[in-house]
Amino acid sequence: MNGPLEAAVSVGPHSLLAGEPLSAGGNDAGPNPFEYLAAALGSCTVLTVKMYAERKQWPLVSTSAEVTSEKVGEVFQLRRTVSFEGALDEEQRKRLLEIANKCPVHRALSGTIEIKTSMV
Repeated sequence: MNGPLEAAVSVGPHSLLAGEPLSAGGNDAGPNPFEYLAAALGSCTVLTVKMYAERKQWPLVSTSAEVTSEKVGEVFQLRRTVSFEGALDEEQRKRLLEIANKCPVHRALSGTIEIKTSMV
């Protein structure tokens, strides 16, 4: 770590860097934790939709998900916009949107989350 308000993150063999923006006293060295949370939802959405479309052999060429987050009063909101490219009919598009809402990260975030903390 080279600056203020940075955190090195290890996920298996992958190394990531989290940081806070200049406005929060950091040096914007990486996404902040809420941006990683939004990225988790977006990437899970895309992967889940792709797997489903491949299994169904539907003509999905590409998909994307843009996720933003915002605290509104006491509620933390994630806003997700998904797009599907390909020669899909309306029923296929509706089904892919349903599948997007069933991705594992969406389910985890929509359900009850327990956080257990310990100290070493």
